[in-house]
Amino acid sequence: MAQNCIGKIRSYYARLSEKEKKIADYILQNPEEIIHCTINELAEDLNVADATVFRFCKRIGFKGYQAMKIALASEIIEPIQQIHEEINKDDNVKTVTEKVFHSNIRTLENTLQILNGASIQKAVDLLINAKRVEFYGTGGSAVIAMDAFHKFVRTGIKAFSFLDSHFQLMSASQLSETDIAVVISHSGTNKDTINILKTAKTNGAKTISITGYPKSPIAQNADVALFTSSEETEYRSEALSSRIAQLSLIDALYVNMMILNKEVANKSLDKIRTAISDTRM
Repeated sequence: MAQNCIGKIRSYYARLSEKEKKIADYILQNPEEIIHCTINELAEDLNVADATVFRFCKRIGFKGYQAMKIALASEIIEPIQQIHEEINKDDNVKTVTEKVFHSNIRTLENTLQILNGASIQKAVDLLINAKRVEFYGTGGSAVIAMDAFHKFVRTGIKAFSFLDSHFQLMSASQLSETDIAVVISHSGTNKDTINILKTAKTNGAKTISITGYPKSPIAQNADVALFTSSEETEYRSEALSSRIAQLSLIDALYVNMMILNKEVANKSLDKIRTAISDTRM
């Protein structure tokens, strides 16, 4: 798959240093000029060191400046200049709605760009061999964890989730080496969630994290780290727009599990359908 330069810049933007953001802004605003610009010329225009530009290219996933330029050149041939649509206070309801949808679409596209296939495979391998899977998250991430439970309970694997952080910590203390803890936190720095992750690891459980920040404590301490990307605007936080990417990652893991565990999953689904059939008119 071709590397999406503009998508990668948006994906990593919130995690860049101030100098790197300066480079990112210039590229996003002047993509046609960049493809005819040397690294020395760009560095001089922005009053930064050549090494800073090179590190920026490496940070967003390219081997160097030339590799980034090649990706950018192939990309701007097509009209994809819809860069960071800000929601304005004067926008009408339909316009705001369209911009929210466009933001969600970009969040999914940008997350897809930074997904690591090997990490997804490792996460699936851990899950398929687990005796018990628990999903953890606090605040908005608790809702994602409950959605994950709602899906994974259908796979035939014992799945659990709790909304209360104290219950989560207590449950994590009962995990063992045959269990998996899936920890969800956009920032990766929530103290309660970090404690839950540490408790699960102390008891021998393998851990999978879903977060937006590769250098966060949760990402650094998990056995497998999966990352999402999102954009922040004046009226919509980065954490809010990351939810759709987190849900999609959970969906991807769930579907992979259903395929690999088809016979057991079908029996589980039959039991669930029978149990809830009386709740319907």
